[in-house]
Amino acid sequence: MSPRLHHHEDGPVDAPVLVLGPSLGTDLHLFDPQLHPARGASLAEHHRVIRFDLPGHGKSPVPGGPETVATLADAVVDLLDTLGVHHFHYAGISIGGAIGQQLAVDHPERVTTLTAIATAARFADPESWPRRAALVREQGTRAMIDSREGVWYTPAFAHAHPDAVRRLLDMLEATNDEGYAVCSEAVGAFDLRDRLAAVQSPTLAIAGADDPACPPQTVQLLAYTIPGARFRAVAGAAHLPNVERPEEITRVLLDHLGRHGDPADLT
Repeated sequence: MSPRLHHHEDGPVDAPVLVLGPSLGTDLHLFDPQLHPARGASLAEHHRVIRFDLPGHGKSPVPGGPETVATLADAVVDLLDTLGVHHFHYAGISIGGAIGQQLAVDHPERVTTLTAIATAARFADPESWPRRAALVREQGTRAMIDSREGVWYTPAFAHAHPDAVRRLLDMLEATNDEGYAVCSEAVGAFDLRDRLAAVQSPTLAIAGADDPACPPQTVQLLAYTIPGARFRAVAGAAHLPNVERPEEITRVLLDHLGRHGDPADLT
């Protein structure tokens, strides 16, 4: 059976595998700044990087029914099994980071390291996510566009980088309404707080210092709960720090991978 998540690969096929999980309302091109940087290192120089689209996002098919973060994690495992990948590093943003936590809990023998970016073990205001799903089902993902400034990215970034903002909003508008709604409901139902202490993978938790969706203190709870985890806050960034501070995120991620046996190019 073919995997149900669309994916793209970069880098040497025989290199250590790094899986990247995107946020709600974006697609795998969210990580273009880390794969095709204007300057600095690329994650694909020394890693086989596998990016995927969430259901109903990018080129992944629309889900046929409800999803949970656990079923999304299972879909990532199915994809990796199809590609012959057993051990992998994982980095994800928001719901992508939730999927990473689920993978580290359910498949500890497979997750070499975990990087959880702008995410939580339980997202704030869980009752709001079904309401957001209902809004998008009624009005489409366009209904979310005006609220992204100040959440996804800071107003200063929007002013300085209108083309980058336009690319993000185009991803959101292109997302299937039902795909967005189903993944929103999965976010609202996610709660891994009681299982995080079992995570064995070396973990780095990263927060945007100006993120109202997953504030630094929320992300820092992951580092407090996961044994041996480290925490870093990225100044001048909101919920998508890899877009606002691409070189810093790439450098920090490569350092994390390098601490655990992978080659790191920090130039």
